[in-house]
Amino acid sequence: MSLVSVDAVARHFREARGTLRAVDGVSLSLDEGETVGLVGESGCGKSTLGRTLVRLLEPTAGRIVFDGTDITRLSQRRLRPIRRQMQIIFQDPYASLNPRMTVGETLAEPLAIHRLAAGAQRAERVAALLDRVGLPASAARRYPHEFSGGQRQRVGIARALAVRPRFIVADEPLSALDVSIQAQIVNLLQSLQRAEKLTYLFISHDLKVVEHLSTRVAVMYLGKIVELAPAAELYAKPLHPYTQALLSAVPVPDPQRKRLRIVLGGDVPSPLAPPPGCPFHPRCQVKDKPKECFTVPPALREISPGHTASCHVV
Repeated sequence: MSLVSVDAVARHFREARGTLRAVDGVSLSLDEGETVGLVGESGCGKSTLGRTLVRLLEPTAGRIVFDGTDITRLSQRRLRPIRRQMQIIFQDPYASLNPRMTVGETLAEPLAIHRLAAGAQRAERVAALLDRVGLPASAARRYPHEFSGGQRQRVGIARALAVRPRFIVADEPLSALDVSIQAQIVNLLQSLQRAEKLTYLFISHDLKVVEHLSTRVAVMYLGKIVELAPAAELYAKPLHPYTQALLSAVPVPDPQRKRLRIVLGGDVPSPLAPPPGCPFHPRCQVKDKPKECFTVPPALREISPGHTASCHVV
């Protein structure tokens, strides 16, 4: 049974120039204990989708179901106990922490809001959380500016774990970190997932890390998922032309091995005015495209067991 499932979810923003379709009809499910990687170019809607899943942004349309409960239109009062089970790790580990609060106060706040611990027990829980993410108990007395980027990200992970969630949206948790620190955070996320049986939506531009961490990978373009498959299959046999272009840019750690680089032409179309037909057709490298590419939006369909893609030429 899926822990999280979304059906035709959309998130639009009204602007003076028109409607910006940041997320436009996404359907996706995550099973308990798995990691689904979400990849795509900047501005394709990955972070907006992650925030919509945990109701930090309200969906414009569609349905969000968490553990069998439709949370799409739940009031804030009824959503509060469910929020304990859904948390997010933000991309910027400095901007997401309150500079006026010590780390101990930051970690104690969700425990107080959800009435999970008080007094000495709360202090013990804070110390235990810091220990789980590899920080000393003395870190509770310090402020965010006193930590390195990697340490601040560990604080962000500790805050997400404080209320013992089941589902975590990890929104670019490595992008602001040095490569050596990235490896430590990846190992930490994996060990926490095994220990706590966590489910991750892992959003990243780093396709090698996504391959390493993910059970399945979803590829997003202009607010839509264009391909979804088990990680090993998607990296071995990408079907959508956009996925093929993304993977062709991944460096190969072998100077003797050559890879054909697919360079996409043009710019990403504006989500304020997406092109008709397939949203990728203005940049698609496929020659002699059928006329449906220019007029009919392709549906996400199963090409092989567990492997879906939205493309008229696949």
